Amino acid sequence: MKFHLAHTSLPALVLVLAACSGANSAGTEAAATGAGGGDGTGGSGEGASPGGGGSDTTGITVGPTSTSSGGTSSCDSAAEEDRDQDGFTKTQGDCNDCDANVNAGAIEVVITEPGEDGMIPEPADEDCDGMIDNPPPTSCDTGIALESGNAIDGARAIELCKQAAGAADWGVVSAQYMRASGEPVPSSVQFGVQSAFGPNVAPRGGTSMMNLSSGRARLPGQPGSCNSCSCGAASGSTPDDNSFPQTSPQCGGGPGTPVNDDIALEVRLRAPTNATGFAFDFFFYTFEYPEFVCAEVNDQFIAWMQPPPAQVPNGNISFDVSGNPISVNAAFFQVCSGCDLGEAQMAGTGFDTWSCAFDDGNAGATGWLQTQAPVVGGQEFTLRFAIWDTGDNLLDSTALIDNFRWIANGGTVTVETEPVPDGPN
Repeated sequence: MKFHLAHTSLPALVLVLAACSGANSAGTEAAATGAGGGDGTGGSGEGASPGGGGSDTTGITVGPTSTSSGGTSSCDSAAEEDRDQDGFTKTQGDCNDCDANVNAGAIEVVITEPGEDGMIPEPADEDCDGMIDNPPPTSCDTGIALESGNAIDGARAIELCKQAAGAADWGVVSAQYMRASGEPVPSSVQFGVQSAFGPNVAPRGGTSMMNLSSGRARLPGQPGSCNSCSCGAASGSTPDDNSFPQTSPQCGGGPGTPVNDDIALEVRLRAPTNATGFAFDFFFYTFEYPEFVCAEVNDQFIAWMQPPPAQVPNGNISFDVSGNPISVNAAFFQVCSGCDLGEAQMAGTGFDTWSCAFDDGNAGATGWLQTQAPVVGGQEFTLRFAIWDTGDNLLDSTALIDNFRWIANGGTVTVETEPVPDGPN
């Protein structure tokens, strides 16, 4: 699948490389514990350690600018010298010590689009594995059980397949299911790994996708499914009660408003040395649309990045063009009765049939959205995908998360969320 960014506010052509490697796809329970808690570390020291290489499928769409001028040049430097200051010497696997984008901690860049000069740059061995343009496959999420409590499986479900092998390697450092505040959760019907969400919503990458819910992350007929519009009842909290829950400027429900039924998947990652950012896709469903637009009670989905990008000091990198959090108030709703995409993507999900006596039977969803954010090459950081109900514990919502990929086109990446440009699935 080629991934295109068609909106002018995002780079017109972006290199997207999935963080998968078949050799590292088997997660262990030990690796699923001890995830970082968003303590703001990772900008220097071990957090700036370089990482290893890997990339997406063969159908990658890349930007017009190469991140590397080579990869096969011997470069006139000593075996223990780090001339390009990329954290690797020749002894440590740097096959071109004159190019900081080429080393054993970089991600392989497959260039298929011409640059500004109209030429396609000569292929290079960015990850110094002795082979040119050899991205590994992304198939690492087949056969994951719906109810798996191993958070490494949750990471695999969103194409985060490669686990970092030590401080000089990139990939997943750790993963953990938790409450939004960081309290570990070993098992829960509020998370699950889905191979489809009804008959009309397929994964954006691989064969599975992550499902988080303020109710139950289960479809009709699956064990533990809700069979109602409301199945939550637990009080909760947020990652930072001074910043969350967020509110739209014209609506209520800001920090200090009680939250309930929170659940999260947190992954701690180390970026490839030549990465400038990352992106992922998500889909938000809620029973609260449209009758609770601009109400204090609403469910919210956030992607909380620590350390946060300068553009969003509260750390939430998923929001609409007005800065609204992803909730019933966001401007992205395209799936509902009378919406642009109609109701087909609610079929078979429970959002098309489940109802409550106090609800009018309506529901809505955003369609697939994509978030991108910047990262420093070699940086260690955490992403906490979280959902909760603000103000009450009624009318559940679900978030699907999938298709994580690294951006390594050498350009500037800003924090943005937009609808995916190549269709609903």
